[in-house]
Amino acid sequence: MRDGDLIELDITGIAHGGVFVGRHEGRVVFVADTLPGERVRARLTDTRKKAFWRADAVEVLEAAPERRPHVWRAADIDIDPAQRPGGAEFGHIVLGHQRALKERVVRESLQRVGRLDLPVDVSPAGDASAPETDDGTRWRTRVSLHVDDRGRVGAYAARSHRVIETPDLPLATAGVADAAAEIRGSEPGRIDLVQPADGRVRVLPRPDGVRTHPAPEVVEERVGDRTFRVDAGGFWQVHRLAAQTLTALVADEIEAIGALDPEALHLDLYGGVGLFAATIADLGGASTRVVSVESDPRATEHAGENLAEWVGARAETARADRFVAKLVADASARERERLARGVVLLDPPRAGAGREVVEGIAALTSSTVVYVACDPVALARDLATFSDLGYRADRGIRGVDLFPNSHHVEAVAVLRR
Repeated sequence: MRDGDLIELDITGIAHGGVFVGRHEGRVVFVADTLPGERVRARLTDTRKKAFWRADAVEVLEAAPERRPHVWRAADIDIDPAQRPGGAEFGHIVLGHQRALKERVVRESLQRVGRLDLPVDVSPAGDASAPETDDGTRWRTRVSLHVDDRGRVGAYAARSHRVIETPDLPLATAGVADAAAEIRGSEPGRIDLVQPADGRVRVLPRPDGVRTHPAPEVVEERVGDRTFRVDAGGFWQVHRLAAQTLTALVADEIEAIGALDPEALHLDLYGGVGLFAATIADLGGASTRVVSVESDPRATEHAGENLAEWVGARAETARADRFVAKLVADASARERERLARGVVLLDPPRAGAGREVVEGIAALTSSTVVYVACDPVALARDLATFSDLGYRADRGIRGVDLFPNSHHVEAVAVLRR
């Protein structure tokens, strides 16, 4: 068979990355825009490999009971797959079942990649006082649109770099969606829309080929009663409820294993503007010793300001791997004793921390490691390395659905030596 051919598939599984699994004459076929329990007609898009093919669903022959009309009309099953915008690949699935599928992906990643059998649960963002929406929309406070050579503005088509003009952005907050609808012709490149805590949307053009940009505006984000300074275009959690949800979860998990020792030395690796370092410092009190480590100098500058109220807190600009390696090589006996009683929190990018960082953390013999992950495969790989070095995630994996209607999921694991 060749690319473009139509086949019928029974969907039996899910794979990491927002695609689902069927078989055609014994061969695995990864297919988008469906879900387990369905029979679909699909168009082959990549038949180059012998081990598996890829396809797009074009018609649902037998629907699963968990299917619903897509929350983003432009991405629904009756739209040509080439014209469906990306970023909402679970939007056709009822919200509770999305979370069940994400639990399955995390669990199977741990088993397959990490050889670990751990309990996993995935909960919605927010709480009773600030809940998620019923359909998982209107949560994105940060959106990137793209401008092509013809001046068209929109999202990329799924799994491509082709711009699709779309009439709406249902995952974005109402303010961001309204601002996006007002954008007209612009230079080719990217346009970021950011809505911080003050509610005013910033529109930040990023034209291709332009290396210098105006001095960044500093905005404020709020988590409970605390304010964090961050560049408008800098990293902050995308979901409007994410920072509050994650910090509460991390605090609960640390408190569940015992009181945090303020005289120990705690680390917040990949620390950004100090969100989790502040969480640790809040638990330990005014004299808590915590170091936020971040490779972006601007973010480190903000972290220093955001942590100023704690006399024992500081922010350092460094790559996590180099910082940990230097600690392993140079830490004094007193520092090592404090590190052994401390918490190491790491929130690495999607690629994960990697063996070098994990081995370095283990060499510091810290009693507790809190791993905040945005990729289940990278998490599984790093937890396997931690396990080989004597750390266990006995409390299981606490997932949070910070990206409803997409395949992404955030997860928190607490490891004890």
